[in-house]
Amino acid sequence: MSTDRYGSDVLAGGRAGPRPAHHRPARTSRPQPAEPGLVVEDVSTGFVGAVVRVEKSGGQHVVVLEDRRGRTRTFTLGPGFWVEGEPVLLTPPVRAAAPARPTRTASGSLAVPDAPARVARASRIWVEGKHDAELVEKVWGDDLRVEGVVVEPLQGADHLVDELRAFRPGPGRRVGVLVDHLVPGSKESRIAAEALRAVPAGTVKVLGHPYVDVWQAVRPQRLGLAAWPVVERGTEWKTGVLRRIGWDADSPHATARAWARILGSVRTYADLDPALLARVEELIDFVTAD
Repeated sequence: MSTDRYGSDVLAGGRAGPRPAHHRPARTSRPQPAEPGLVVEDVSTGFVGAVVRVEKSGGQHVVVLEDRRGRTRTFTLGPGFWVEGEPVLLTPPVRAAAPARPTRTASGSLAVPDAPARVARASRIWVEGKHDAELVEKVWGDDLRVEGVVVEPLQGADHLVDELRAFRPGPGRRVGVLVDHLVPGSKESRIAAEALRAVPAGTVKVLGHPYVDVWQAVRPQRLGLAAWPVVERGTEWKTGVLRRIGWDADSPHATARAWARILGSVRTYADLDPALLARVEELIDFVTAD
């Protein structure tokens, strides 16, 4: 049994055909946008149908109606229609207002609407891995495209010195490097010192955050956690974190799924720890300086 979207016959007394105009009560027509699906009766012909579309024809708006048998007819918009027993003046459908453009980027910078991406600079920002690059892109991507800065993952900091020697930084060809766990006495701090000795002064800046992994730069409250758990030495950090917070840690794609969930929780810079924010902003300033 199918549902009749037109309901009962709108014509008086159940008889077929148009109802004489002098039998209708005199009422003032109210404006009615001709939205798709609206069931309308044309007074002069008695044709009843649902609005299919509104279009322009011969310099005026017309409405296409489709009756229950699939037949279509076209009428000029305006007075002379009934909807649910009331006279109406059909008007073009109301267009939804365009959503307001954001005035700020995810990093908090002033948005530059429709700004074309700038040709990439020779200078680069290097981060340790794919997750770092994706997080920087999500929060600072708009800014980086305007500035023409490319972010590249190093796949670990161990080969930083070799990568810098191959890149050959110099004037107008700077490298800003974001390193995980850059704390005094760490392996990363020793690598950073060696890297700076291997390049011309002022061409490379190595900055870091204190976290074991960039996951920790995301505020734990965004994931419903009071704090990121502490993982005992000897346990792979990401695996240990996932087990402690009760997420899948052992399936082949557990880490990738967890990162997608973490990254999806980030909306703006406010969802990141200030220690990371300051470092990324400083590196952007460094590689874009004239």
